[in-house]
Amino acid sequence: MRSPVLLAVVGAATGAQAQQSLWGQCGGNNWSGQTTCVSGAYCFKQNDWYHQCIPGSNPTTSTTSIRTTSTTQPAPPPITTLTTSTVTTSTAGPTSTSSPGNGGGGPATCPSTPSSLSVSVSTLNDPFTFADGSKVTSAALWDCRQSEISTLFQRYELGTLPPKPSVSASFSGSTLSITASTGGKSISFSVTINNRPSGPGPHPAIIAYGMASIPVPAGVATILFNNDDIAAQQSASASRGRGKFFDLYGSSHSAGALTAWAWGVGRIIDALELTQAQTNIDPTRIGVTGCSRNGKGAFVAGALEPRIALTLPQESGAGGSGCWRIARWQKQNGNNVQDAPQIITENVWFSTSFNNYVNNVNGLPFDHHLLAGLVAPRPLYVMENSDMEWLGRQSTYGCMGGGRKVYQALGALDKFGYSQVGGNSHCSFPSAKQGSELSAFIGKFLLKNNNAGSTSIYRTEQNLGSFNLDSWCPWTVPTLA
Repeated sequence: MRSPVLLAVVGAATGAQAQQSLWGQCGGNNWSGQTTCVSGAYCFKQNDWYHQCIPGSNPTTSTTSIRTTSTTQPAPPPITTLTTSTVTTSTAGPTSTSSPGNGGGGPATCPSTPSSLSVSVSTLNDPFTFADGSKVTSAALWDCRQSEISTLFQRYELGTLPPKPSVSASFSGSTLSITASTGGKSISFSVTINNRPSGPGPHPAIIAYGMASIPVPAGVATILFNNDDIAAQQSASASRGRGKFFDLYGSSHSAGALTAWAWGVGRIIDALELTQAQTNIDPTRIGVTGCSRNGKGAFVAGALEPRIALTLPQESGAGGSGCWRIARWQKQNGNNVQDAPQIITENVWFSTSFNNYVNNVNGLPFDHHLLAGLVAPRPLYVMENSDMEWLGRQSTYGCMGGGRKVYQALGALDKFGYSQVGGNSHCSFPSAKQGSELSAFIGKFLLKNNNAGSTSIYRTEQNLGSFNLDSWCPWTVPTLA
């Protein structure tokens, strides 16, 4: 508790000293810090738990858009509505005929995934061994293994990702309106496309869960995605089965919120494919980002949606870049880290099937190093905060070290980045430390500038003591490139 003297000092401070910095947290449930922002920024509500200072004027008090497009940009085209046909695929496995990572290994005869598994593994699961015990020995078989991993994640943790529904879309001004229909039902939602670049295009874009907390450079549009509208995440008791995804598929659908959001990202990309002539956005150069719970969502979207070209999860911790097994080990060693038994009491991010394994994570046929494996070899840049023990300093470092070995096997280390730094508050992007890395990933993989900088990154500022990555990954890394 602050003393009266300290309160008096704070009260006498200047307005700038009593205001939150750009990109810093300024509100949310249980937040006790600053609630006003420095000049040139306002406090934006991402969700009930996290409000953030972002550039611009509050749209409720100003008629100026927070990120006004250039005056040289062409006038918005008239509303155009286009529709896709329904694509029918099995709901038991991946939603695409290609593997999630789209490794391009070509067709292969894939082993069948057993309908039930008995697993007891205390280290990180071998990415290169199928559930039936056979080995991954080629890029084509890696595509098969990715499809199996996706099936297992959906079965045991995330819930089923439905196949693509019929989608129609229209674009007007900065609003992309999307309607999805299946089984005689329809839902509609919209996203806002800010900072559409001028020029011939088409141009890349980054889908931001809530609001981007990373700096998005010129030449890249930002698509603001209200993921809470698709699947609610207020609490573990009240949010299950709520949101437009569940209006379409039923409140008892197995998907957790993370999977429902990934489905929403897929529909945004569908809409961008339909309206490219109107939006001037290139649907083959789409990134996805989010921080904290939204970072978990961005990571899962990158894992389940193979059309995402660049996955940028920020401070996703447990349920994102952290591994359940390492988090449990940290907890047993006295670290205040979020683990599986705790996380299901916080929210509805996962399927209820995951509840059966939170006290026996050794029984899972995967861990989150294989979430990175679902992205591979597509580009992935993971940003973590070494000051926040709750996120899992060793859990995320070791977990992504395991995921990095998949990129190594595929000859794609230049597409993998893990960067854990400190000195910044939660979801406040440390440009001085990670700015050049982020610019390199966006520059190389969205803006197609091969000279944008190094994108082979695996580092932490935290002293992790005697942590031994190889002891968690006691398997051989094959050459699959």
